[in-house]
This record gives sequence, C-alpha cells and structure tokens, in this order.
Amino acid sequence: MILNSSSRLLLTGGTGSFGKYFLEKILNKFPSIERIVIYSRDELKQWELQQKYPPSQYPQIRFFIGDVRDKERLKRALEGIDIVIHAAALKQVSTAEYNPMEFVRTNVIGAENLIQASLDTSVKRVIALSTDKACAPVNLYGATKLCSDKLFIAANNIVGSRDVKYSVVRYGNVMGSRGSVIPLYLDLAKSGKLPITDISMTRFNITLQNCFDMVAWTINNCFGGEILVPKIPSYRILDLAEAIAPECSKEIIGVRPGEKIHEEMISTADSATTYELDNYYVILPNNDSIIREYLQVFPNCKKVNSGFSYNSGENNVFLSVEEIRTLIKDNLNPSFMLNKT
Repeated sequence: MILNSSSRLLLTGGTGSFGKYFLEKILNKFPSIERIVIYSRDELKQWELQQKYPPSQYPQIRFFIGDVRDKERLKRALEGIDIVIHAAALKQVSTAEYNPMEFVRTNVIGAENLIQASLDTSVKRVIALSTDKACAPVNLYGATKLCSDKLFIAANNIVGSRDVKYSVVRYGNVMGSRGSVIPLYLDLAKSGKLPITDISMTRFNITLQNCFDMVAWTINNCFGGEILVPKIPSYRILDLAEAIAPECSKEIIGVRPGEKIHEEMISTADSATTYELDNYYVILPNNDSIIREYLQVFPNCKKVNSGFSYNSGENNVFLSVEEIRTLIKDNLNPSFMLNKT
C-alpha cells in the first residue's frame, strides 16, 4: 500500500491539530486524491474546516459526524476506505484523573471499535497515533494510550486472510498543539510571570511537519505490529521560558499529579525488541519470526544495546534557546520575534 492520488483515507479526530495539518499536506501533495473522510464529533470544528475546503472546490472531502465509541457509525464511515489515521483521543492529563471512564471509553474502547470495524471493511492500513505518555505511564491518560497501543499491535494476530496491517507511531509533544505549554507560555508572557513545574524538567519536541512525514513513511513502509518512534530533540523547560519571555519572572509551582520530570518514549523493558533505523526507532513484537521477517524487509535495521532507553532528559540532542525561538516562529506564531534577548 503506497500513499498516492488513488488513496482513500479516513482521519479519526480529523478536526484536531494533526488532522487539519495532515489534510492540508495531503491535498498539496495529491490535489486529485480520490477520497478523504474527516471523522470527528465536533460539528462546529467540521463546519469551520468546510469553510476552508468547500465541497464545490474539494468534492473528494467528506465530513462525517461521529464518535469512535460508536462502532456502527465507524463501519459506515470506513466503507470504501483504504487507509485510516487514528488521531481521535481524549488527552488532558488532569481531566483523565477526574473522568477516568470517559478516557477509557474513547481511548481504549474506541480503539477496539476501530479495529473491529476495519476488520469488517476493506481497510488495508491502520496507523494509530500514540504519545510518549504511553511509555511506562504514571497517569491514566498514558495508561489508556498504552492499552490502545497494545490493542492495535495485537490486532495483527486476528487479521486472518485479510490484507490489513495495524501499526502505531509514538511521538512526543507536538509544538503548539492545543493545551500544550508553548501556547500557554505565549499567552502568559503578557502577565510578566511564567509558571515552572520543576527546573530540571525536559520534554521531547516534534513539529507537525515531522509528524506528517512520520505517518506518511509508516503508511508506505509499515510491517504491521510495530511501534515507530522518531529521533527528535529535547528542550529544557527553563530554556523554553527563556526563548519565549526572557523578561518574565519564573514561579516554581511543583510537578502536577501524573506528570514526569522527563518524558520517555522507549523504556529499558522495550529494549529487548527495539531496533534502530536512520530516522526512527522501532519497537517490534516479542516474536522471533516477526523480527526475522522485519530484518529481511529492513536489512539496515540495527538492534539497540541491552538496557537502552530513550527519554527526554538523556537525549543526545537538545534545542538551544535560539533554536526554540526559530522553531516557534516558523511553526507556531508568525508574530513571534526572533530578536528577543
């Protein structure tokens, strides 16, 4: 399965940050693509997206109101679809702790609904978007995403004779995504004070372009059953604050419940089946025959050292203050000034 103009795609959570960016990039790359279905439950966001992509100019786009909790609606939306990008999720850590079953219903049961619905249709590829919080989770949100990852990986065991593959892409904080720290700091900079949870805190950083490239690569190269992890830089929270608002005072507020000092995308427990590609790490199922087959398809793939882990605090690439400023200007806020000192 190669992503091209003949592809028929469905994006769950298609009105979110990634979904909108993916849609724009796909239309730029394949303006005559056969079909794209935007599947989400927010009618206002769908209406707003339709204003940008009116049916008269983009007849290949379909907008489906629906929830991943509704398997029958998913089956209807998946009719005639080749490729699914699963971006729908509830994501706010604190909200998950207060409303745990709502996160389970969307992130876990919703994932299973999509798996079952895609088995009943003609889908060829399902790429599920995960998060660094799914690695050794310490909060309920991360635990639901780990469970989701496990469901998608295990789905490859029940495909039978169907020509469908399930793969997962796991990445860190998307620069400028809703509810993330960068938009928060840009807004709070006006107040003259920025909250710092812990002076040692680090985070991975990935741009939407990096996310798009990774998902497109996975569609074209997925084996089925793997978790793909990008090689991306980290930043220190103090450097982020300096890049955005050096004139602001810093208020140490302490680590919030369910929050880590350093984010992790590959744990030492994963290292036994983790391999390294040029731009990605890949966590394979603990199955010798699958690993052998994968290495035949990707002969340049190298096994990581025993005990390897990949976390934002021990990363070998950190963004400087100036690099953070440039990335924010280029990827988030056109009015952000580079000449801040």
